[in-house]
Amino acid sequence: MPVIFRFYIKHCVIGFALSAIFIAGLLWLNVANLWHLISTSDIGLMALVVFWVLNGIVFAGVQTGVAVMLMSEEGDDDAGPKGGSPVALTPAPVKAVQPRK
Repeated sequence: MPVIFRFYIKHCVIGFALSAIFIAGLLWLNVANLWHLISTSDIGLMALVVFWVLNGIVFAGVQTGVAVMLMSEEGDDDAGPKGGSPVALTPAPVKAVQPRK
């Protein structure tokens, strides 16, 4: 399997695991009375799965995006400008014109 596929699948799994932890925290703290709604409804399990999948998509996307942005090449030093010469800006002379009367 190509490296990019392994990278994406790994970070999607991490995102879905973080989503499960997030939802467990929401249910444990009973935010917006979610635990009561899910535990007393006849379709509570389906609601929980849908909630997990939709949050998992968001968390997986964020996890993958953060992982991509944190990637860097070995020895990449972002200490400052890489070259060029400084440019000194000097004001240009302007000729003043008297308005007509």
